[in-house]
Amino acid sequence: MRTLISTAFISLDGVVEAPGGEPGYRNSGWTFKAVDFLPEAYDIKGREQEESAALMMGRVSYEAFSPVWPDMEEFAHYNALPKYVVSTTLTEDKLVPNWGETTILRSLDEVAALKETEGGPIIVHGSASLNHALSDAGLIDRYHLLVFPLLLGAGKRLFSGADKDTQKLKLVEHAAYGNGLQLNVFDVVR
Repeated sequence: MRTLISTAFISLDGVVEAPGGEPGYRNSGWTFKAVDFLPEAYDIKGREQEESAALMMGRVSYEAFSPVWPDMEEFAHYNALPKYVVSTTLTEDKLVPNWGETTILRSLDEVAALKETEGGPIIVHGSASLNHALSDAGLIDRYHLLVFPLLLGAGKRLFSGADKDTQKLKLVEHAAYGNGLQLNVFDVVR
């Protein structure tokens, strides 16, 4: 069974929207504007790339990443990995030709079936709505959260507001950095 890892830059109040400068959000680019850069705080990003065997994202994140990531040298390993886009609306003709093997999954059942296959970890980048659905369905196995010492107020959040049973997490790695960032890696307890 494959491990499904959700990774996120997240504010202290749970916002994950537009961390890198995506248009349309009032605090767009908050990860680089409001906190001093310390390279060691981002070591987890390099590890994620090395350890991942596939990428997963929702349609909106795919449409944001696919025009940019294929040409970024720092994502060379990701660019070579198979990609899975979970969407009921994306069509094959909208897939970019220069980003390698990409499969559209139409349901959470297809995600669950993919997890049952052989292979290494699948990492989910961005994709707030997809994260809500995956978490609520019990499909996420681990969270890699780089928590920024910011309160952003409004914005898309990593976790849904669904009324559901308590889901216990086990802290398996953590670090605090001089710029106030915190790394928290949680396994989902089943």
